[in-house]
Amino acid sequence: MEKGEEILFKDESYRIMGACFEVYKEEGCGFVEEVYQESLEMEFGYQDIPAIPKPHLDIAYKGVTLKKKFEPDFVCFGKIVVELKAVKKLLDEHRAQLFNYLKAGNFQLGLLVNFGHHPQVEWERIVRTSNPKEESEFSLL
Repeated sequence: MEKGEEILFKDESYRIMGACFEVYKEEGCGFVEEVYQESLEMEFGYQDIPAIPKPHLDIAYKGVTLKKKFEPDFVCFGKIVVELKAVKKLLDEHRAQLFNYLKAGNFQLGLLVNFGHHPQVEWERIVRTSNPKEESEFSLL
């Protein structure tokens, strides 16, 4: 990040991560992803964070919309994709999944949140750059 460059959706992502930390504090690690999904949906409601669980995102192939839809765990504030995991460690395949959600839905920011990590939540901010012609279309922040 360049000096003086703003963090994309800083306040919104701070609130989302606060809700994730609250869920982890309450539930700990060791549950399946669905438990964290449902708990986080409730926490978003408690904290008045606008979130759509499991939205269907269209995917196109050569300009034709496919029947298959992408389904991220949440879209918050209408602009941030939140993808949950309950695994020992985040892997590149998890990042690739979120990259595809960002691209399919034309979103700029994704939060990859792992509740399976111990002793604390593991998370990454993934930003889709505004110029898709760049060598790397995404960056981890």
